[in-house]
Amino acid sequence: MTPIQSLEEQATGFAKRGDFGVEARQVNEELTREAPANAGAWTRLGRCCLELGQLDEATAALEAALQLNPQNTIANSLLQEVSRRRARLSAAVPPVKKARTSASKREVPVVGGFGRPEFATLGQLTATAAVEALGPRVEAILMALNERPFAGRIVEARNRAGQAGGKLFRRNSFYPGGAGHIYAMHHGGRWEPQLNLGFFAASRWGRNAIRSGIGFNLAQGEIDREREAGQERLFAQFERFQLLVASEWRQLLIDWMGANGGFIQHGDQPPSTDLLPKDAVNWLATANVREHKWIFCGRWFFADRTADAETMESATKLTRAIEQSFADLLPLWMSVYRGT
Repeated sequence: MTPIQSLEEQATGFAKRGDFGVEARQVNEELTREAPANAGAWTRLGRCCLELGQLDEATAALEAALQLNPQNTIANSLLQEVSRRRARLSAAVPPVKKARTSASKREVPVVGGFGRPEFATLGQLTATAAVEALGPRVEAILMALNERPFAGRIVEARNRAGQAGGKLFRRNSFYPGGAGHIYAMHHGGRWEPQLNLGFFAASRWGRNAIRSGIGFNLAQGEIDREREAGQERLFAQFERFQLLVASEWRQLLIDWMGANGGFIQHGDQPPSTDLLPKDAVNWLATANVREHKWIFCGRWFFADRTADAETMESATKLTRAIEQSFADLLPLWMSVYRGT
């Protein structure tokens, strides 16, 4: 039996069992590489991607199948199902509306919450497609935060340090963080202690969640003209952060984390919900950021907690909660950023 015949046998075996999961996807994808003219493989690959919620990949595979055989009724039917699912996802995420203030008549964003429909979209679409679908919702939150008092103080501190920018968050300052993850950081925050927001579908770590707090991104794989200088500066700022959380900020941060659902998170690991605030702060004070590349400390909202779910689903409550998190941590951020 040739390798192609072996793959075909495995692929049809998965299909007969009604198994269109990850393993079936891998087998059919390999088969399309080895036998690109195999319309059945492309059709099964499209079905697998559809079942896994990978709608962009499903479309590409099914269109390839139809190019090989335009009369492929199964591929046509599956492609129609992809369109229906896209429509349902789009309908599940309401558009961000605009409202006018009675005094100035200028438009201000009405922020939508981030609830089950948004998390479903985030979990089912590819990273890029999720950003496109949920971008207006995330951007509305960012634009609302720009109007809060704490935002102006951060912009002023950055301007005094010679950094440009008139707003805390610019438009389109949200990014795909991989499957099930969208994040946003303040303008200019790549090589600074970040005011960071993160949105996570359950497909990422098992829980729908939102985070807001301070993060340090020291990953070295990016091509950036400022990388070398930026990394050294950020290393120094993280060391300053560690000195602060080990001394005058130690008890303050312990108390804040205990009262506000604060947790640390590092690298690609989920939030360390098993650590008590005291142990989390001790970890921050001694962690090696060069090893972990990413270290975060802040408030987490989990959709499986009733109070958190109510906060996330409410436009007003979510914005106020995020604002409060950033405002509470602002003195710490200022001390780290200014080096004083």
